[in-house]
Amino acid sequence: MKKVDFMMTAFRDGFQSVFGARVFSQDFLPVVEEAAAAGITHFEAGGGALFQAAYFYSNEDAFQVMDNFRKIAGPSANLQTLARGINVVGLDSQPRDIIKLHAQLMHKHGISTIRNFDALNDVNNLIYSGRCIVEAGLKHEVTVTMMELPPGCAGHTVEFYEGVLRKILDSGIPYDSVCFKDASGTSTPRKVHETIKMARRLLGKDIRIVFHSHETAGCSVLAYMSALEAGADQLDLSMVPMSGGTCQPDLLTMWHALRGTEYDLDIDPKKIMKVEESLKNAMKDYFMPPEATKVNPLIPFFPMPGGALTANTQMLRDNNLMDKYPEIIAAMGEAVAKGGFGTSVTPVSQFYFQQAFNNVMFGPWKKIAEGYGKMVLGYFGHTPAEPDPEVVKIAAEQLKLELTRENPLDLNDANPAKGRKAAVAMLEANQLPITDENIFIAASCSDKGIRFLKGEGTIGVRKIDKKAEAEKAARQDAAATGEMTVSVNGKSFGVKLSGNTAEINGRKYEFGVTSGIAQVEKQVAEAASSGSTEQFKEIHSTLLGAVVRILVKPGSPVKEGESILVLEAMKMETMVTAPVSGVLASCQVKEGEQVQAGALLAVIKH
Repeated sequence: MKKVDFMMTAFRDGFQSVFGARVFSQDFLPVVEEAAAAGITHFEAGGGALFQAAYFYSNEDAFQVMDNFRKIAGPSANLQTLARGINVVGLDSQPRDIIKLHAQLMHKHGISTIRNFDALNDVNNLIYSGRCIVEAGLKHEVTVTMMELPPGCAGHTVEFYEGVLRKILDSGIPYDSVCFKDASGTSTPRKVHETIKMARRLLGKDIRIVFHSHETAGCSVLAYMSALEAGADQLDLSMVPMSGGTCQPDLLTMWHALRGTEYDLDIDPKKIMKVEESLKNAMKDYFMPPEATKVNPLIPFFPMPGGALTANTQMLRDNNLMDKYPEIIAAMGEAVAKGGFGTSVTPVSQFYFQQAFNNVMFGPWKKIAEGYGKMVLGYFGHTPAEPDPEVVKIAAEQLKLELTRENPLDLNDANPAKGRKAAVAMLEANQLPITDENIFIAASCSDKGIRFLKGEGTIGVRKIDKKAEAEKAARQDAAATGEMTVSVNGKSFGVKLSGNTAEINGRKYEFGVTSGIAQVEKQVAEAASSGSTEQFKEIHSTLLGAVVRILVKPGSPVKEGESILVLEAMKMETMVTAPVSGVLASCQVKEGEQVQAGALLAVIKH
């Protein structure tokens, strides 16, 4: 029997693929301990979206979570994180000093291996980051990213992947293993077989080859079998409730698929069953997005990776825009094709989704998402194919940037807003301790990281509110029977509704109901009602989002078109500008506050 190694992804990719990485470590770490006792020795323990999500949604320190993970998993466990090449753990790329610091901190906080990929398959983005990983004392798993394209599109072929692998070998990047990562789960099993077979031929018999996929398109188990038959040594597997659908195949599912073959996962299925029951119980109070558990046969036509799908749908829910999801997904195909066919994996998958979102909300190519625009302009490296020239032109005009062929690392090193020095300045301005961890948090999480360090972090974890569910059920029962008990300021009233009559504590009253809340006309500002000749202009939010930064203080002069504050929605920042010149009379919001579309943000006196 040939032993098949596997990495347990439930505690990183599983959380990202189902819950958008919004989880509390106290809920899952006890299950990690149980999984280790059941014989699992290789865990994905952080990185990817789980790093930023700790600060953005869970109000936890990702470094402390990794320390706790190591303590619970034991000293001999292989703990692995995911890094995005020069983007490390964010959507934006970083300069050399932050990339090096990332590797050093991962080693310091108990990580053994880093899987390192570049969504554009630009090998130049893997050279320095890979060197830093090895120099920090970690194992480096260098990665080729894969996906399938709609019929009629050329680019992601076995020959293309061979070219990427040959460039990796020719570059001299130090590595311990090679991973082929299909984040969208769309590569055909035949292509997987031919790709792994090609890699085994080039790498020889001793180099570890890993294959990673998702069940999003319904082909992952078949693709995994094809990878094993072609010579892969390791697979990525998960556990319920973070398995199948947008996640990796379940460990027990793969064990079952391998029964009667020459391959063996070397597990005790009864022990794994108990661990899975514990994990289901640990996650039972979390909101399970229905799209997370489904296979979607249309995914190959607009590759959306499992790890990004629910992260995006959770944000759509946050912004009350889930009804737009089908249109946005349908618009992704064009964003991929005109963007140069970078692999649909974070951060590029996020760029595709953001641009598709903008194309639906504002009209095709009327608003270029910053990440997408910088990608087609070359600020993240070279795309596999040349982006659409018209889109490149529009991006250059809107972002006021020129097309570049410079090394992104050189551009980032020269950018005063990036790097260690800029992060230290952020910490000093907020009177925060200057530590390596804080520097990296500031560099990778920006304003949200600073708010966390100041003790102003917010919670964005979606759990089922049992009290609200009970109240909802009670309201439904009341609506069905017309009888209810209403409590107001601690006093209870027995209410029975019948037609236009309400019987309250035995007395009958006539009532009527109309939809909505009557609007009361209000003054723009108090001064406007005092006979003043001054005029006031209200600034209202055009979207639902969070206030990231307030740029102008009340009492300060502003010019028409000047930025007043910054809102963030769908991981995109939008500048709110002054519609007229004058003085900022008041600011009605504070940093970190979530605002609704139409909310009053500020008032200008002019």
